[in-house]
Amino acid sequence: MHISLVGINHSTAPITIREKLAITRGRLRDSLSLLRHYVPHGIILSTCNRTEVYNIDSDDFRAEETSINFLKAHFNMPDNDWAKRLYIRKNEVAVEHLFRVASGLDSMIIGEFEILGQVKHALEVAEKARMVNLPLRYLFRSAIRTGRRVREETGISKNALSVSSVAVDLAAKIAKEFERCKMLVIGAGEAGRLVAKAAKEKGISQIIVVSRSQETGSALAETLGGISATLNNVVNELSTSHIVVTCSGAPHWILDVRRVEKAMKVRPELPLVIIDIGVPRNVEPEVGQINNVCVYNIDDLTEISNRNRQQREGEIQMATEIIAAEVDKFMSWWQALEVRPIVNALMKKAEDIRRGQLNKTLSKLCNLSDEERDSLEAMTRSIATKILKDPVSHLKANANNNKDYIEMIRELFQLNIER
Repeated sequence: MHISLVGINHSTAPITIREKLAITRGRLRDSLSLLRHYVPHGIILSTCNRTEVYNIDSDDFRAEETSINFLKAHFNMPDNDWAKRLYIRKNEVAVEHLFRVASGLDSMIIGEFEILGQVKHALEVAEKARMVNLPLRYLFRSAIRTGRRVREETGISKNALSVSSVAVDLAAKIAKEFERCKMLVIGAGEAGRLVAKAAKEKGISQIIVVSRSQETGSALAETLGGISATLNNVVNELSTSHIVVTCSGAPHWILDVRRVEKAMKVRPELPLVIIDIGVPRNVEPEVGQINNVCVYNIDDLTEISNRNRQQREGEIQMATEIIAAEVDKFMSWWQALEVRPIVNALMKKAEDIRRGQLNKTLSKLCNLSDEERDSLEAMTRSIATKILKDPVSHLKANANNNKDYIEMIRELFQLNIER
């Protein structure tokens, strides 16, 4: 069996490409249903900065090829737009990558908390869709355990930033007199909550929460002492806002040129800063060409995220050591799982031979006591176990490095292997 990972992330592709391959939470179950046509078991991990497909197959090449074919079918995009941006990881390298992801080391914001929950959510949704087998389940549970260990045993997440908090930091850096500004937060999900919370902690004077759901927006605004508004009223709110942060999961533009131009006619001299951290983007790119409007997207947070990485270099090294130990632990389990069918078949054949020969012998020795029969039983079982001990140990230690071992033993002993 081979573990395959095919993905694209913030290190390999800009937001203009990532957003086209993004799979929102609302679409994840449908995406898994499509994936089922390509692989019997698989997990999709899709966040604001990555889309990754994990699957396991007996054929190394087929494992990656099926994931790529799934992406082509799902997103219906020309290969030259994104295929060269894909990364492919296999087996131990794929395991290490996932463990780094769950630990927050592969994120734009090193040490962020959100990714661990996203890894857990990806597993849960795939399990409900019946797309998870034992190896995939153990792989993702091991990744989640590793992520928790890194956060508990290092300072990687101490005073951790998030994409949302970095967006607020950028807004505070750009806007004049941040404390006196009015901020419009579009999106009342987890990202919106973190944006509003970070802005309030920085002392912004007024927060307006805009959401498709009046109930959700009102609940968030109430906890922060802010005000809620509906999307229908977004132009009116834009006309008096200084800063806008968008983080909605909507699949279309929320702020297009028409809406922003209409708002700016009311306040032509008042600058408007828009920070779009939605993936796909919530703001039409041409909005940035409107006079006195500055638009930033998630890729513009790089400078702050790089500083965050430099500040955590020591913790990254400690986290890397934990990840290496956890990868070794998983690979030992994986290696034992790989050879389990051949070992079981070998032990079964030895037991069948031992039992058959013992029964023939016992049939000729009619006057044996129960104690003597038990002694013969124990002796023959011990002989079989000791004969197989070294071959089985050698098989477990080396089969992963030399796949010919399994086939050679299967042919040598004429084994019928059941998986």
